[in-house]
Amino acid sequence: MISLSLLAFLLIGAAAGFLAGLLGVGGGLIIVPALIAVFERGGFPEQHILHIALGTSLASIIFTAISSLRAHHARGAVQWPVVRRMAFGLAFGTFAGAWLAARLPSLGLKWFFILFAYLVAAQMLSGFKPKPSRQLPGSAGLLGTGGVIGGISAFVGIGGGSLSVPFLTLCNVNMQQAVGTSAALGLPIALGGLAGYALNGAGLDHLPPYSLGFVYLPALAGIVLASFLTAPLGAALAHRLPVARLKQCFAALLILIASRMLYSLVA
Repeated sequence: MISLSLLAFLLIGAAAGFLAGLLGVGGGLIIVPALIAVFERGGFPEQHILHIALGTSLASIIFTAISSLRAHHARGAVQWPVVRRMAFGLAFGTFAGAWLAARLPSLGLKWFFILFAYLVAAQMLSGFKPKPSRQLPGSAGLLGTGGVIGGISAFVGIGGGSLSVPFLTLCNVNMQQAVGTSAALGLPIALGGLAGYALNGAGLDHLPPYSLGFVYLPALAGIVLASFLTAPLGAALAHRLPVARLKQCFAALLILIASRMLYSLVA
């Protein structure tokens, strides 16, 4: 069972890394439901399966965020003043979101994840992009926005790109800069999420061995290793394949994943 689980973690990481490199989104939205399926088969405590999946997903984003932000920084595509003004709000919001999520039943979190996945899929299928209609807010506005993005990210185990890119685009940041800045914003989200889920899961009974609170270290290692290898492959193919069509396919996959989770709740 252990060897099969390790193989599953590597496959999850490979898929998440490839999609992140190819489309710039999708890591947590793929990792979380895949980990839930593996943990269920591994006999993990049912009441904590989703929390462990969320915590592990956010922890894995630390490594992908560092790799991504370095690449975007080298191209001058990161607005560091925006990152500095949003960082504390993002980290605190994710930490607070993890604290709250750790105290909520898995059922409510699953409904939230399902709704969020459907919304992301709808946005991808429609191709909707907010038209630039305002300027970036001041420091207080960026701090508060970071808190909201961080809190939502903690509930679904993502790096926040599906939220921060539309926000920055709305505020007249061009797409290249929005994507690069969003990559950097993923790091404080991931750090806040790791701290929140690790601390709030510490000392609980019945967690699997090799857990750091709600972060399952064997899964984290497998996901990070594989995604580190496959993300560059996805990025290389992004310039050769019809990305718009691939995003539609990814949206369809999200709908299938969300619908499967929904069926498991209502069946």
